[in-house]
Amino acid sequence: MIARRHQVALALTALLAAAATCQNQERQESAAPGRPGPAVARDFTLVASGDVLPHTSVIERAGFDAGGSGYDFRPMLSGVQPIVSRADLALCHMETVYGADGDYTGSPVFKSPPQIAEGLAATGYDGCSTASDHALDDGAAGIRRTLDAMDRTGLRHAGTARTEAEARSVTLFQAGLAKVAHLSYTYGTNGAPLPPGQPWAVQPVDANRMISDARAARLAGADVVVVSVHWGTDWQDAPDGLQLALAERLTASQTNGRPDIDLILGTHAHVPQAYEKVNGTWVVYGLGDQIAGETYNDRGVQDSRGNESTIGRFTFAPPARPGDRWRVTKAEYIPQMYDIDAGRVLDLNRAIADGAELEGVRDRIRDVVLSRGAAADGLVMVE
Repeated sequence: MIARRHQVALALTALLAAAATCQNQERQESAAPGRPGPAVARDFTLVASGDVLPHTSVIERAGFDAGGSGYDFRPMLSGVQPIVSRADLALCHMETVYGADGDYTGSPVFKSPPQIAEGLAATGYDGCSTASDHALDDGAAGIRRTLDAMDRTGLRHAGTARTEAEARSVTLFQAGLAKVAHLSYTYGTNGAPLPPGQPWAVQPVDANRMISDARAARLAGADVVVVSVHWGTDWQDAPDGLQLALAERLTASQTNGRPDIDLILGTHAHVPQAYEKVNGTWVVYGLGDQIAGETYNDRGVQDSRGNESTIGRFTFAPPARPGDRWRVTKAEYIPQMYDIDAGRVLDLNRAIADGAELEGVRDRIRDVVLSRGAAADGLVMVE
């Protein structure tokens, strides 16, 4: 429940601050006595990170960190805990499903220990996208175990479902005084068929459906709509044609002059990809793998890029007028790397400041992230 307590505490802080602001306004404007003024919204920060893809070596490391009894993923993520826990809303991407009773496997069919949900929640994540090409690695049972484990830790989820009603529901978060909807979709499931009678179990990429869902989220009260998309071509730094076309279509969609989608977060390609502002909306084509073991590219060669990623951090400001969109006033990224020898996720800037010779890795990530002109639109690396 750590993530839930983190979220509630931040919401409470925002409400107290808003109440104080309202009192000042009432004194200045001579508001009617006994009638409280409206709560004043403030900026909020959202952070998002890439694929959590525990290969066998990652599972073994979590077992070692637990002292040989169970699995502990908290040390693995401790290096980014300060960044994640300080955000008003923190989202991850859980690419794999969870196994049970010690039946845990890495590539090519993934079944991860459910304790990873505890590690993510302890790090400060509030929720995860779960639609991915591995979402059906263990059928409907895998989805159920995964979402059950997330529920036990207070970690919210979007993209897969145990029931039709759950699939039709909107995952809403409170970030300060803003309601944020999180939607999640995948390009496919590696050929695995949907469970019999459960066509709603995994949300597929479909532009019309995605726009319709975003509009439904608005009707459900969302001030900000965030869409996570599992897409792209493995090991390709540049976004592919599908990514570019879908990003253009989704960001162009509007209702009454207001964009239907406020942020797009991409995963799947195993490598960091560019950030870009499309039709005035930020798109992260690929966050990269936040956690993965040794990875081999499409030529069968071990490729260290599979252990590189970014955390995106976006500051949203409230609208100037009712009905307008919440605007991203600051867009930032933090370069990361999963150290496969130490079994730790590294904030690269922090690691370099501590003496690690990783400037080349950081610079490569920077070049890819900025490759589509994001710097001109204000994207900066957090130092």
